[in-house]
Amino acid sequence: MRRRCLIAGNWKMHKTISDSVTLARAISGGMADGVEVDMVICPPFTALSAVADVIKGTPVGLGAQNVHWEEKGAYTGEIAPVMLQDAGCRYAIVGHSERRQFFGESDQTVNQRAKAALKAGLIPIICVGETLQQREAGNTDQIVKTQVRGAYAGIDPQAALNTVIAYEPVWAIGTGKASNGPDADRVSGLIRNEMAALVGKETAEQIRILYGGSVKPENMAEFASQRNIDGALVGGASLDAQSFLAIAANAVKASVDKTE
Repeated sequence: MRRRCLIAGNWKMHKTISDSVTLARAISGGMADGVEVDMVICPPFTALSAVADVIKGTPVGLGAQNVHWEEKGAYTGEIAPVMLQDAGCRYAIVGHSERRQFFGESDQTVNQRAKAALKAGLIPIICVGETLQQREAGNTDQIVKTQVRGAYAGIDPQAALNTVIAYEPVWAIGTGKASNGPDADRVSGLIRNEMAALVGKETAEQIRILYGGSVKPENMAEFASQRNIDGALVGGASLDAQSFLAIAANAVKASVDKTE
């Protein structure tokens, strides 16, 4: 089946409010009419409301880079799902490898955040992926399967339909060393099979799986042409409007070509 292509830009800890507004305006204004792609941009928390105003009424969606599992409370430095909704968000990245590496995220907290996002009507983009050490030890499959099972524990099939999975091999993030299409598709297929075991084959076939890790215009078509890859979670290349738009255009073309 053909799944609608999704390209999400994770701006990480880059861009002031004014910089974010300028970039969001360039991206939303540069999108061609009628292109069948879901575009999402995830600026820093400080810029969410300002960016929401800029992209209102355009095809570009707004996402956050994290979300807490409680609705409110004494959680200094965290942000609640309702706050993200209030700022105009529809998506939230959950379990990014940088959160796991630097801020102690575990499969359990990823699961809690994903459930909280779903409860609030947000679409979680759930990140999974192996480190270089795990890959070289031959543990990629086991690590990824464990992360998928952990992230979706207690999430029923109907709710799972409102999620997105991003396969991001940690060794490829920000390194300039991307995976290749067939290898990324093999792991994405493994993820889809694991989801089939958790929520049923029919549901698993509808869930979009993105590739992330040194994605750029030059390699996007290779990934989007694969059966199990439905778009990308883009880091550095999403900080330049022309690059980000080119990634989306190349992804859509390759996605259409593989169904013809």
